[in-house]
Amino acid sequence: MERIEKLIDNLPPMDLMRSEKMTLVQLIIPVESAHRAISYLGELGLLQFRDLNSERSPFQRTFVNQVKRCGEMSRKLRFFKDQISKAGLLSSVHPVVEPDLELEELEIQLAEHEHELIEMNSNSEKLRVTYNELLEFKLVLQKACGFLLPSSNHAVSEERELSENIYSNDDYVETASLLEQETRPADQSGLRFISGIICKSKALRFERMLFRATRGNMLFNQAPAGEEIMDPLSAEMVEKTVFVVHFSGEQARTKILKICEAFGASCYPVPDDISKQRQITREVSSHLSELETTLDAGIRHRNKALTSIGYHLTQWTSMVRREKAVYDTLNMLNFDVTKKCLVGEGWCPIFAKAQILEALQRATFDSSSQVGIIFHVMDAVESPPTYFRTNHFTNAYQEIVDAYGVARYQEANPAVYTVVTFPFLFAVMFGDWGHGICLLLGALVLIAREGRLSTQKLGSFMEMLFGGRYVLLLMSLFSIYCGLIYNEFFSVPFHIFGGSAYKCRDVTCSDAKSAGLIKFRDPYPFGVDPSWRGSRSELPFLNSLKMKMSILLGVAQMNLGIVLSYFNARFFRSSLDIRYQFVPQMIFLNSLFGYLSLLIIIKWCTGSQADLYHVMIYMFLSPTDNLGENELFWGQRPLQIVLLLLALVAVPWMLFPKPFILKKLHSEISRSQLWLAWFL
Repeated sequence: MERIEKLIDNLPPMDLMRSEKMTLVQLIIPVESAHRAISYLGELGLLQFRDLNSERSPFQRTFVNQVKRCGEMSRKLRFFKDQISKAGLLSSVHPVVEPDLELEELEIQLAEHEHELIEMNSNSEKLRVTYNELLEFKLVLQKACGFLLPSSNHAVSEERELSENIYSNDDYVETASLLEQETRPADQSGLRFISGIICKSKALRFERMLFRATRGNMLFNQAPAGEEIMDPLSAEMVEKTVFVVHFSGEQARTKILKICEAFGASCYPVPDDISKQRQITREVSSHLSELETTLDAGIRHRNKALTSIGYHLTQWTSMVRREKAVYDTLNMLNFDVTKKCLVGEGWCPIFAKAQILEALQRATFDSSSQVGIIFHVMDAVESPPTYFRTNHFTNAYQEIVDAYGVARYQEANPAVYTVVTFPFLFAVMFGDWGHGICLLLGALVLIAREGRLSTQKLGSFMEMLFGGRYVLLLMSLFSIYCGLIYNEFFSVPFHIFGGSAYKCRDVTCSDAKSAGLIKFRDPYPFGVDPSWRGSRSELPFLNSLKMKMSILLGVAQMNLGIVLSYFNARFFRSSLDIRYQFVPQMIFLNSLFGYLSLLIIIKWCTGSQADLYHVMIYMFLSPTDNLGENELFWGQRPLQIVLLLLALVAVPWMLFPKPFILKKLHSEISRSQLWLAWFL
């Protein structure tokens, strides 16, 4: 890596205005050094391979098995990451840096860790299920005792409640007879019961279903469990309700058990004898304490294993991604079985030939190959890809431009101008030097900690801020500048550059912020006068200022884009683009919006009260009418007529000639190719 950094430091200076000149090269790589060669070229990042196997599906390529293995290892690493997240553990901020393992060794380690984790999870789930069953059994034993020994008053109250709220008149007689038999021994009355526990959310529907299935010939008692129980599938705490259903008859018992199974209710046997209930309760409590100890020990062992994996997770993920990228690239090369070599083609910048040759020589030496890698330049017919070299400062601006569209090969790079225009246009909207200072401090912190933050794993939002730290720096500086022009410090004006140019008209002026102000000296030296704040004309004045300034900046930026298109056309020697694209675009833009910008500047310089809305509207509706008080300079009306005619002429000039000329040229080329093919 140090050697690569030295090579990059010795590269020629970047051509910021246009993309780098590219060349098509061919590589003939022996099989034994192919992996190292592609790995070294990937670290260098200066060669883009072409897919020579585009007609094959991904499953028909040479190294498809290695790609599948890398995909399987990626799945295991995602499994480890999910397990660490579920356990509430944090991945190591400073991962362990160890020598890279071979792919086979890493695959064996990941398989062992996965098998260990799956086994621990399986054992933990079984123990959790057993623990939940014992806990539910304990809660049923505790709550069901009150239902199995009811008092006569309790039975009568239950009877009345059921008769008033649930039971019909026909079923009341049968229910009353059951309640009368409830206090008798089970062998005399034939009254039986089923006890269990169910989710609280299902209890009401469960009771209604039981009532309908038994036609009211049952007694349903329920009570809150008092403790939340963890669901082993969702790992969420669930509230449950203990129930006891009294019934008579084997047929009713069968129906109730089926309904319990359908609703996911757990049924537990509760003995009638109180001494047996207490004995079972003590045994269950003893088993619960033992299971708690076992579960805690299993969780500690599992967390220890996950922590050990977390130290290496970042390095393993990087290794697997790199290996997968290497084999994906190898699948783009042609495999020559007879010569036992791989043939690849790709694009590289002209300045990078020496660095690529040095990387290929190192790959040959490190792989102990007796045959070197052949590297030679090819003639290209197709257009090369666009490659811009960037640094820490220009990278963010280049990504902003590429998000809208990548420039054609050797076109002018818009990112050079975006370095200034993007943060400045932001500052025009965010002009406040108080907020700008806050933004500047944040950007300086990111830049000061650049070395440490670049090696850490950041979140998506923090990574975006860190990547655009130099964008934030210029945005904050321009915001401070525009904030001083707007005279806004957290929306509060200050007399920074001297006193106001306005004062109170006389001693009777009681409200100097709203009325009675007159100008008594030269204008405020820099920016907006603080006296505009709070005045009656504040909103119209500031809105007019910012709107007109936005028009000037927008027209200037559009002119810049059109001028760049001229230099592109001149660079590619395309007179067609200059005649039928650049010239009409410049005429149309400046005949309308350029003329509006001129009127704004003249109005500012002369202090005229002309209505520019009226001027621009009636320039189209009534171009020959007299302007009257809206006239800003002599000869304005004939100039407007000329500009309007030029704009009307520029529209068909810009839209129609170029497509027809291109079609004609294309037809001539196709005809000449047909004649040449016929002649040959």
